Order: sequence, then C-alpha cells, then structure tokens
Amino acid sequence: MEIAIIDYGAGNVFSVQSAFERLGVRTTLTADADKLLSADGVIFPGVGHAAAAMQQLKAQNLHLLIPELKKPVFGICLGMQLLCEKTEEGMVEGLGVFDNVVVERFVHAPKIPHIGWNNLMESSGSLTEISGDVYFVHSYFAPVNSYTVAKCTYGETFSAALEKDNFLACQFHPEKSGVLGEEIIKRFLAKL
Repeated sequence: MEIAIIDYGAGNVFSVQSAFERLGVRTTLTADADKLLSADGVIFPGVGHAAAAMQQLKAQNLHLLIPELKKPVFGICLGMQLLCEKTEEGMVEGLGVFDNVVVERFVHAPKIPHIGWNNLMESSGSLTEISGDVYFVHSYFAPVNSYTVAKCTYGETFSAALEKDNFLACQFHPEKSGVLGEEIIKRFLAKL
C-alpha cells in the first residue's frame, strides 16, 4: 500500500507519518505529481495560514492536481479548510472540492484559537458511529453544510468533518486524537 503525504511546507507532517507507521503503513512525503497520482491514497495535512499555504500549493501546481484526484484523499485541519470553496483567512479561494463552503473565523467562541479536546456529534458517512473527544487546534471553521459528516460545538456548531466522493476531511487532528483518531485513520485506510 502506497500512501503519499502532500509536501507543501504546511505543518503537522511528522505526527501524521508517525500515526500511519503505528498502524504498519509506510508513507512518502512528496510534492511530485507522478507519485501523488500513483499512490493508493493521499493525505493532505496542514497547519498554518491559509493564504501562505495556497501560495505554496500554486507554486507547485498542486492546486490543480488535488481536486482532480480520484483516489481516497484525507484532508486534515488546514487541509480540510483548503478543500473548501474559499476561506476568510487571508480572503483566498480554496480548491473548491467542497463547493459553496466558505471557511469562517470564530465569532462566538469562548477563546480563539480553539485548542484542545472536544466532542464529535452526529457522525455519518465514513464516520458513522464515531463519537468521543478528538483534538482541535484552529481559529477558522467550515459551517455545517451538506457535506458535513461530524459536528462539534465551540461557542457555535461547526463541521468537524466533511466528506464528498473520494474526499474525507477532518478539522481536528486524528493523528493526535488517541484511540478514536486511530479508528478514523483505519476507516480511511479501509477505502484504499
């Protein structure tokens, strides 16, 4: 099994690689289009600023490749937000996989950023019967929409996970979410 992690300089790569290795799955960190196209599955991680991340994706022409991938793609945190239509962070266009979804900044949150453990609610799709606490670090969120497969509340209810066709994306960090995060990674691997 070949799992490619998109290398575009946006964060949490080591912890993502470690989470897959704990499950006996080797990953390759790459920005090479041929390697991404030949992999069985692709991880689109990310932490940092959306505008800077989009600039990096465009510099490597990955902004054109990612939405066209037909294999299972797993977006994590900023990766999920960049799969949306656009984001208020830096006022940039996203990749448009989750069309008509605009990522917003928290307004009613008790404290920004939202850091720490919080409960998943109303899971469906690939996350059916997944419930419990997962680990978040973010200041922006995707509102609840037709692609939402898990919700969370932090001052306001938002999409904790989105799914469309071959794309599954989590706002939280499954690689830092213990046993529950491991189960979510296993569900992604089961799609390969």
